[in-house]
Amino acid sequence: MKVLIMAGGYATRLWPITKDNPKALLPVGEETILDYIMEKVGELGLETYISTNRFFEAHFRPYAEKYGVGLIVEDTLHEEEKLGTIGAMKKALDELGLDDYLVIAGDNLFSFSLFDFLRAYDGKTLIAVYDIGDPELAKRYGVVVLEGDRVVSFREKPPQPQSTLISTGVYAFPRGAMEFIDEYLSDGNRDSPGYFLQWLLGRGEEVRAYRFSEYWYDIGSADSYLEALRTILKESHIEEIQISPYSKIIPPVIIKRGARVLGRSLIGPFAYIGENCTIENSDVSDSIIFRDTVIRNSTIWRSIIDEKCEIRNLELKKSLVGGHAKIQRGD
Repeated sequence: MKVLIMAGGYATRLWPITKDNPKALLPVGEETILDYIMEKVGELGLETYISTNRFFEAHFRPYAEKYGVGLIVEDTLHEEEKLGTIGAMKKALDELGLDDYLVIAGDNLFSFSLFDFLRAYDGKTLIAVYDIGDPELAKRYGVVVLEGDRVVSFREKPPQPQSTLISTGVYAFPRGAMEFIDEYLSDGNRDSPGYFLQWLLGRGEEVRAYRFSEYWYDIGSADSYLEALRTILKESHIEEIQISPYSKIIPPVIIKRGARVLGRSLIGPFAYIGENCTIENSDVSDSIIFRDTVIRNSTIWRSIIDEKCEIRNLELKKSLVGGHAKIQRGD
C-alpha cells in the first residue's frame, strides 16, 4: 500500500489568504495542517507521496525533504487548469504504478489514528465517516447511509440528506478500485472523490465505512479554520517576544518569535500571532494573524489577517484580510 496526500487544490474559498500559500501549510496551533497529517502517516511506515501543483511545488519541497516523502507535481498554475482529486490520483497511478492506496485530503484535520483505520481495511474500499449532526451542514458533503459498516447509499451534496453521516477526506482504495479510474474519468467528475464512490457503488462494488467521533475539520472556510484552532490549541506556546507590563495574555495562545505586544493590549484566548507582528493597544481573540502584521488601536475577533498588513483604529469581526493590506479609520 502507498499513501497519497492530496494537496493540489488552489483553495479559492479561502482567498486571499491562500492565493500565494497552499491550504495544507496553514498553521493550526504550533504546526501546519500537513504536519498533523504527517505525524499520523508516520506511524504507518508506508511509502508516502504528496500530490500538488506546479504553482505550489516550491512550498511543498522542503516538507517532502523534511519527512522523507515523494512529491508528485501536476503541471498546472491556475484553478481552471487543475486536474481535480481523481485526475491527480490518475497521475499518481501513472507515475507510481497500480497498488492499494491510502488517500488523504491535505486540508483535513481528524482525530482518529490511521493505524486503527487500516486495521479495519480488508481489501474492500474503506472510507472514514463522521456524524456531523446537522442535516443542513450535511448538504455540503458526501452523505452516507450504512447497514452495519457497509455503505448502502452515498450521495454527494444531496439537497435532502438521508442521514447526517458524512464522508471525510480519508479513503483506502484497493488496486481493484484504482483500476477503474480510467473508465470513471471518461465521463466522471474529476474533482470530488464522492462522485467516484457513488460510481463504484452503482456498479456493484463494495464500500465499507470506518466510523469515528471526537473531531473532524475540513479547512474550507474561515469559520472551519478558526474552529479547528479552538479545538487543537490546548496550551499556550509563547516564543521570544516583547510584551508591555500593561498588556495581558489569556491562554491558550500562540505568539511567535519577534512579536511585540505593546501598550494596553489583550491577547487571547485562541489567538495565533505570527512572527514579528506588532500588536499595540489592541484586543485580539479567536483570530489568526500572520507574520509581519501591525495592529494598532483595534479590536480583532474571529478574523484572519494575512502577512504584512497594517490595521489601525478598527473593529474587525468575522473578517478575512489579504496580505499587504493597509486599513485604518481616522488618525
